[in-house]
Amino acid sequence: MSNYKLLTPGPLTTTDTVKQQMLFDHCTWDDDYKKITQDIRRELLALAHVSPEEEPDQLSAESLESGEYTVVLMQGSGTFGVESVITSVVGEEDKLLILANGAYGERMGDIARHAKIDHEIYNEHYSQVPDADVVEEILKKDQKITHVAMVHSETTSGILNDIEAIGKVVKEQGKVFIVDVMSSFGGVDIPVKEWGIDFIISSANKCIQGVPGFSFIIARKDLLLESKGKARSLSLDLYDQWKTMSIDGKWRFTSPTHVVLAFAQALKEMREEGGIEARNRRYTENNQLLIKKMAELGIYPYIGDAHQGPIITTFYYPEQVSFKFEDMYAYIKERGYAIYPGKVTEAETFRIGNIGEIYKEDIERLCEITKEFLEECSHE
Repeated sequence: MSNYKLLTPGPLTTTDTVKQQMLFDHCTWDDDYKKITQDIRRELLALAHVSPEEEPDQLSAESLESGEYTVVLMQGSGTFGVESVITSVVGEEDKLLILANGAYGERMGDIARHAKIDHEIYNEHYSQVPDADVVEEILKKDQKITHVAMVHSETTSGILNDIEAIGKVVKEQGKVFIVDVMSSFGGVDIPVKEWGIDFIISSANKCIQGVPGFSFIIARKDLLLESKGKARSLSLDLYDQWKTMSIDGKWRFTSPTHVVLAFAQALKEMREEGGIEARNRRYTENNQLLIKKMAELGIYPYIGDAHQGPIITTFYYPEQVSFKFEDMYAYIKERGYAIYPGKVTEAETFRIGNIGEIYKEDIERLCEITKEFLEECSHE
């Protein structure tokens, strides 16, 4: 098999030690396995700054559920988690406002349409963040709106939306705030309660650097309890999933055991690296170095400095060289790295992620390869 690193927003390049955990076959009913699930849930609460006062390794099953927030692990990719929340907590008499400035905000709209949820979409240009003043105006004008949902790190463009400012407005208006933090949680510090977030959703294969297979939801428990009976899906019923898991860590249906073991190891390695602060520093340094080196090649980012996130960067094609993305992708992949095609529609772009087991030397090597490719194109 060819061996290359992933410069993508996830799945991403993982350590050998994370992958090695998947060599063990675990029983889903085993107490040791259920304890691993509970340990993961405790640690996720701590990362979100909403853990109970006790130290994580001292928490009992009862104390884990005694706080204001709780954690639900859900089989499937991140989109499964987003759909679980939207279709479980937005009731038939409720209305959802979706803030969209990329494909993943727009996907929330698709979820709402499929579930026949009453909703409205506030669309912003892919290069712009949703405006808190506009959100406030919409909420004041339409009193039927009960829930607001948006994406934090929109990997369509690489933009990092201001969920703190939006959260302030949403809470002032007394609405429920749902945030997709898929590609930012663990790589960007998010004080969930302080920013007025009621439900956040992320995935095992993003900044915590596990592998694909489950999503996780950190939920305000009173609102989760209120959602009982509202779910439009059996498998994605968030309340029922939590009700089973809250007892002793048992998953309601068959869990992705190998992925869970890998995630537990990934959390351990994140602690050893220095937590969110250290990981954010590495990702940010990767991103800044990438933008600097690409600029030296005449390649510039789609998003301005004010809102460019540290997760993935969209770049315009260089003006002075003509090439096909497929050719560049193949050239770079043959030399050890996989990048992403562009996703914005009004310009020719490509994307490069810098999360996962990616370091300064990887960014420097990628830029060298890109320079070589462009030089070859210019000589053709």
